Amino acid sequence: MTRKKPVTAILFFILPFGLLFIAFYLAPIGYAIKQSLYKVTRTGTFGPAREVFGGLEQYQRVFENGPFWSSIGRVLLFGVVQVPVMLGLALLLALLLDSGLVKGRAFFRLAFFVPYAVPGVVAAIMWGFLYSPNLSPFTAVTKTWDLLSADLVLWAMANVVTWVYVGYNMLIIYSALLAIPQEVYEAAKLDGAGPIRTAWSVKIPLVMPAIVLTTVFSIIGTLQLLAEPQVFRTFSSAVSSTYTPNLTVYSTSSIPNFNLAAAFSVVLALATCVLSFAFLKFTQRGADK
Repeated sequence: MTRKKPVTAILFFILPFGLLFIAFYLAPIGYAIKQSLYKVTRTGTFGPAREVFGGLEQYQRVFENGPFWSSIGRVLLFGVVQVPVMLGLALLLALLLDSGLVKGRAFFRLAFFVPYAVPGVVAAIMWGFLYSPNLSPFTAVTKTWDLLSADLVLWAMANVVTWVYVGYNMLIIYSALLAIPQEVYEAAKLDGAGPIRTAWSVKIPLVMPAIVLTTVFSIIGTLQLLAEPQVFRTFSSAVSSTYTPNLTVYSTSSIPNFNLAAAFSVVLALATCVLSFAFLKFTQRGADK
């Protein structure tokens, strides 16, 4: 009996993923880059529209677009505050579940994860009604603080995102905690470490790769913020059509101006890659020291 060559076996397993990766990831990226290099011209005011090669003209318009860069700054501020709070809560919940002090771990794991199962649009609508002064059952709060005002609406959306994703990130960190060998805890106990000291000096350093992973996911998700601001536009006049970068892309494509929207998308994708890889390099450099 002849054995198949290892290369053939590798290709057999990789090919399905490779085809889907090309079809649903690389091909759309290539199409977006192609579209961003074209522009629409008309002969006269009411002439037929023609798509012609425009070079980097769309990218020049992107870099001259003040609202787009303001939206980038807004989501960066959002991420600087919301991501540490969300991941801090996720880490705390994971440590509590792993501590042995909590009874009914299976129930609490499910309870913490349930908000993630709620679609983002539904969660935004639900919280939007809770924030609305005329509809909320918590009128004492909503009439004291206008959570849909220009000053607070960003943080109102941050609360929605935190509520949805804390449980998801908690499960990733909790899974990493379960993978730690019990011998490590026994050694820490023999050295006289209590529960808090063990959590700080043993558990957190060992689950740091999981924390880095969830941070990268959160950075990407922050720059892709769309569902929450799009829903909150119906509740608050403070949320404009260019409030976040993805909302800017969506609004531009609805005009429709697909070429400019494609250029916005390419620049946003590059910014996301740069921030994600910069964070990974920073954490790797800190780990090497």
